[in-house]
Amino acid sequence: MNWKILTNRRKPSTSLAPLAEADVPPRRIVLRGALAAGCSLLFPAVLTGCDSRKESGTGSMPAAPEPESAAPASPAPGMESAAPAAPTKVSQASVQYQTQPKGDQKCATCMHFIAESNTCKLVEGDISPEGWCTLWAKAA
Repeated sequence: MNWKILTNRRKPSTSLAPLAEADVPPRRIVLRGALAAGCSLLFPAVLTGCDSRKESGTGSMPAAPEPESAAPASPAPGMESAAPAAPTKVSQASVQYQTQPKGDQKCATCMHFIAESNTCKLVEGDISPEGWCTLWAKAA
């Protein structure tokens, strides 16, 4: 604590003499106390998310989660060198897709656009070569 602040306070005027006798702490100390109180109230709320994977009623750790779709134990004949599954595409609304270009940026000049099928590697649905979305990246 900074004692210099406490000892160098201005003397109260005579009209505020009864209030000065209460020894009001400096503003900085009050704000630090409020900050500490607020943090102490929020700290338990942050820690409540840590127990989200525990099973209720048991004291042991849960088993590792199983994948949603289990892959077959052995690949089908002739599929040994298959590429991994394609990532899921995002909706047109989530990337603000529009059918008109944004300046000189348009799907036809984007690295994700597939011209043969008018589709995109990242966005689902039919894509216009003159369209644009937030995932646009200049083709190399």
